[in-house]
Amino acid sequence: MGSTVIKLKAPGAEIFIPDGKPVEEALKRTTHLGLSAHQDDLEIMAYEGILECFGKKDRGFTGVILTNGAGSARDAQYKTYTDEQMVEVRKTEQKKAATIGEFSAQFLLNHPSANVKSAHSDLMADLDTILTNCLPQVVYTHNFADKHDTHVAVASRVIEALRKMPSDKRPRKVIGCEVWRDLDWLCDKDKVVMPVDDHENLADSLMGVFDSQIIGGKRYDLAARGRRLAHATFFESHQVDKHKALIWGMDLTPLVQNPSLDYFDYVKSYVDRFADEVKDRIKRMNSR
Repeated sequence: MGSTVIKLKAPGAEIFIPDGKPVEEALKRTTHLGLSAHQDDLEIMAYEGILECFGKKDRGFTGVILTNGAGSARDAQYKTYTDEQMVEVRKTEQKKAATIGEFSAQFLLNHPSANVKSAHSDLMADLDTILTNCLPQVVYTHNFADKHDTHVAVASRVIEALRKMPSDKRPRKVIGCEVWRDLDWLCDKDKVVMPVDDHENLADSLMGVFDSQIIGGKRYDLAARGRRLAHATFFESHQVDKHKALIWGMDLTPLVQNPSLDYFDYVKSYVDRFADEVKDRIKRMNSR
């Protein structure tokens, strides 16, 4: 039986295998799959999955970057770089992160953001190919309350693709993660709590390779670490900290299990519960 040939649709798209294993083998060992809009999103939002698989023989993290990163901000030595040059810089940085994090595989789909926002058929074909060949148990993607248009578009496209999978092949858990707007506002019972205490040096190393973003004045490395530390400290007001670093997630699994659920209505249910919690607390504290 011949090996599976993976054909991606966009010019310049790549599959990078950090340890050099055959593509088919690398994809089959995938248990955790992260799908994000831009280079360095995975390291911010899906770090739990990276940690879950780091140094493990029985599981693997595969990353998928949907866009080419051509429109990224640039300064310092990158200030005069063309969009084409930035695409190559950001590919190189993502490959470095995949190597440091011991990813099973790294997809660089190289689509323009417009393809993601419009659910272009080539993009959807790529997602179908990846999901069919990886069959992950856990999926990390953006959440629908994020304030970045492309991030919300990625979440939409990922859920669309997952809904097309046979029900017995779908992942057991799908998590919407925080990047542009955190999820601290979720009621505690609604939070997917992701402890990321271990390997602090790994977290720093993963974020640190994205020099083209950091040197331009966007300290994503410090911001991501600070957010995780803040989550851990401010999670419980009357208990000592159980963890040193936490990431919040929104459970998107019901949207995959029940294709009739509307994205907005589903997210609004979280917002409504938050509003009810605030209302109830104010009422209780003023019911004298």
